[in-house]
Amino acid sequence: MLHISSSGNMILKAENPPRIGDQATDENFKKVGIVFDVFGPVSYPYVAVRPNVEEPNRFIERMLYAIPSSQPRKEKIRR
Repeated sequence: MLHISSSGNMILKAENPPRIGDQATDENFKKVGIVFDVFGPVSYPYVAVRPNVEEPNRFIERMLYAIPSSQPRKEKIRR
């Protein structure tokens, strides 16, 4: 994780961008938040995670992992 934003979200660099709504976990697979946004250039994306733990600052400089959500992805229909 890089830092905590002014809105309280954890900001990370992503090697393989997750989907919005995926769970973010630590190395022990303990849930630390939910992916809130994916932004930045496609070749070097960033991820905003809304934390659900106390003291998210303790995850700075640590690797987080994404676990796909169990909800099916909603597809947009173009007419």
